Amino acid sequence: MTTPNEETSVTSDFVRSYVITGGRTLPSSDELALHTLVILAPERTLPLGAGPEVRAIWDLCSGGYLAVAEVAGHLGLPVGVTRLLLTDLLEQGYLLRRAEPPRAENVDRATLEKVLHGLQSLIG
Repeated sequence: MTTPNEETSVTSDFVRSYVITGGRTLPSSDELALHTLVILAPERTLPLGAGPEVRAIWDLCSGGYLAVAEVAGHLGLPVGVTRLLLTDLLEQGYLLRRAEPPRAENVDRATLEKVLHGLQSLIG
């Protein structure tokens, strides 16, 4: 802890989350899940006045689909901050998100046994 007269050194690598988000509240995890895939929208250019975080997202997502969690990991930012930045880019049309696959359905036991017997007959 520092005393009131003691100066502290601040590095440029450390920026508080509220500075990056502009003090806005973070979106809920329902809006953009960790496994949601995002990619740059075709034929879009980098937004004017984009900050370093948005530029980094731009570079990351230009290579193909990435999950929200992957983007956060590469940026070294909290997931909530990353969600907010990605949500902004999605709403402005700079990013696209891939639809989530449908949830798996339970299959009845008889069907699974038929598949098992079929595989056993093929293998020997």
